[in-house]
Amino acid sequence: MKKRLFCLFSTATLGLAFTFGAVPAHAQAKTLRIVPHADLKVLDPTFTTAYITRNFGYMVYDTLFAMDSNSKPQPQMVEKYEASDDKKTWTFTLLPGLKFSDGQPLTTADVIASLERWSARDNIGQAITRAGGKWEALDDSRFKLTLAQPFDLVLDGLAKVSSYPAFILPKRLASQPANRPLTEVMGSGPYVFKRDEWVPGSKIVFEQNANYIGPKAQADGLAGNKTPHIPRVEWRVLPDSNSATAALTNGEVDMIEQAPADYIDALRGNKNVKIGVMERAQGYIILNQSMPPFDNPKARQAVAHLVDQDKFTAAMGYPDDLRMKYCATVFICGGPNDTAAGAAPYAKADPALAKKMLAEAGYKGEKVVILLPTDLAYLNSATLVAIQTLQDIGVNLDIQSMDWATLTARRARKEPIDKGGWNIFLSAASEFNVDSPISNTYLGAVCGNSLPGWPCDKKLDELRAQWIAATSSDERKKVLDLFQERAYEAFPVISVGQYSRAFASHNSLKNADKIWSLPNVWVLDK
Repeated sequence: MKKRLFCLFSTATLGLAFTFGAVPAHAQAKTLRIVPHADLKVLDPTFTTAYITRNFGYMVYDTLFAMDSNSKPQPQMVEKYEASDDKKTWTFTLLPGLKFSDGQPLTTADVIASLERWSARDNIGQAITRAGGKWEALDDSRFKLTLAQPFDLVLDGLAKVSSYPAFILPKRLASQPANRPLTEVMGSGPYVFKRDEWVPGSKIVFEQNANYIGPKAQADGLAGNKTPHIPRVEWRVLPDSNSATAALTNGEVDMIEQAPADYIDALRGNKNVKIGVMERAQGYIILNQSMPPFDNPKARQAVAHLVDQDKFTAAMGYPDDLRMKYCATVFICGGPNDTAAGAAPYAKADPALAKKMLAEAGYKGEKVVILLPTDLAYLNSATLVAIQTLQDIGVNLDIQSMDWATLTARRARKEPIDKGGWNIFLSAASEFNVDSPISNTYLGAVCGNSLPGWPCDKKLDELRAQWIAATSSDERKKVLDLFQERAYEAFPVISVGQYSRAFASHNSLKNADKIWSLPNVWVLDK
């Protein structure tokens, strides 16, 4: 069964002041106009886990391997590769003639620098390093990975869909520290970022990269040749759901990357619109574990006892057929790592127990800062549910409202709350950022990570390493259950339920039914 990939196409910045009629009809025919899920502020997909920036990365960069529509890694910038029998040595050869969009040749020096920068941030990249992994250029087109111990997830890591994909940058950029965002953009992907046309908060523009070289294979998922059918793409930010859906139904835009949840049923009834289900997703609460009260596991357990998943996903506005009333696993229900281990104590909300546990954790009414996104309706609604349930048990909340782009910048701050810090925010992730002890952004993070919330649990680190090293499916399943049981004690992140995202496209857009991931615009035509 094909997995529906995340909404990778949301990276634009468009404002309500944009006048659609100003674009001539002949220009519109060659331009794909998409309403993204959020505004874009950070241009470096190795710096932030924000999907809007990741989507931007897929437009302008490429990866060595990519996931096809069956979630299998396929060679992308690599022409051929081989692994030794013991899986400790991997050798790769790049496609001939690869170039960056400025025409400069792309060599293994760029690849090695990019992979080293990626490994400093990504869970799988860090796991490769812990397995003794060392990247080495053999010549301008060949490179190898040597490991001290076998690691079965090398190709999965290089093809990782999300947070963080292993994008290839020029060495001069990739050599910059990963803890500071890059502002220059130079890739070898299917499109070029038109910085001169970027209107922050209003519009972001891409044009076809004349220097793009891809594999011969047909586009399939994120894999295959990505030469676009449409030479120009505009992402138009319309945070107001009414404006976005009206623009779509009137043919002023071609697609809404994430259809507003409470508009899906109405759009389903519009003969000019197609609704397509993308991927399964999970909403979650993130607690700042670097300071009280949530540095105490009992305080995090208290919050988990407040969660009624049905209440949260209903508030998000998704139709009943696109949401689950309850999902026991911390991964994805229906996915390969679906398990109920450890979930029973949290199957039903228990506010009285939550209040008791919070007091036992030492909470005495101190101010708790919660960040409320104003421009993502489904997260705004879910956060309002969290606010009400926390206030009902006496938590002294300081509610700070801001747009999502500002929130993603704010959440990176580790300062005390009186100096701009925070305690709680809600977010969501596609199944590709959820579905295993290493791909899950929060459950896959080892102690010492730089994730907002700064989770750390040594026991989870040990169990994750055992899961990676397991050599049989039975052994891996046993460790998986132990891992989830521990996750239900440590709570690096708290799930608030599972649902499926949907995109909406105008009927004039061809091949929308073939989209596996929205960044896969190269299959679209008008």
